[in-house]
Amino acid sequence: MSTLLRELRTSLIATVCLAVLVCAVYPIVVWAVAQVAFAHGANGSFVVIDGNPVGSALIGQPFSGSKYFHPRPSAAGYGYDGANSGGSNLGPISKMLIDSVAARVARYRKLNDIGPDVRIPADAVTSSSSGLDPHISVANALLQAPRVAQARAIGLDDVKRKIETCTEGPQLGIFGEPRVNVLLLNLALDRKTCSP
Repeated sequence: MSTLLRELRTSLIATVCLAVLVCAVYPIVVWAVAQVAFAHGANGSFVVIDGNPVGSALIGQPFSGSKYFHPRPSAAGYGYDGANSGGSNLGPISKMLIDSVAARVARYRKLNDIGPDVRIPADAVTSSSSGLDPHISVANALLQAPRVAQARAIGLDDVKRKIETCTEGPQLGIFGEPRVNVLLLNLALDRKTCSP
């Protein structure tokens, strides 16, 4: 009986110690390091204009209207709902996926006045795995540029320069392709800046 009680006491002490370490100490250390080393990202990467947050540089937002660049489609509910993050989970041979992509291609071509001989970038007609991706490819942005320039009554070269200014390189210099944050690009066109 004394052996059983000793083992039970050891187990309880180990459980309490691990609970304190894993549920209190570790999260506090991670939070503190994030606040010191990555404060902007750790706090949501909010984009603030005139003291008011207008969005996050990390989460896509719906934009409509001809004078704005449009983000990639989202499977995370209407409005890039962070609480509903996730992909469509439709496989490459799913008829529903094929039909929805075909409809998106047709809508994208019509909206941007693009002929049938021009290839549409995949990110223009498919959602990301999270459904919250705030970026589009440079090719997608360049195809939307004539519509935006015409709607804003500015030169196409000016819009292309703004795309170039707002283009982010691969993450850590090696991961992924150059990309354009839609929120920052649209704000840059509205406010002539590209900084978050």
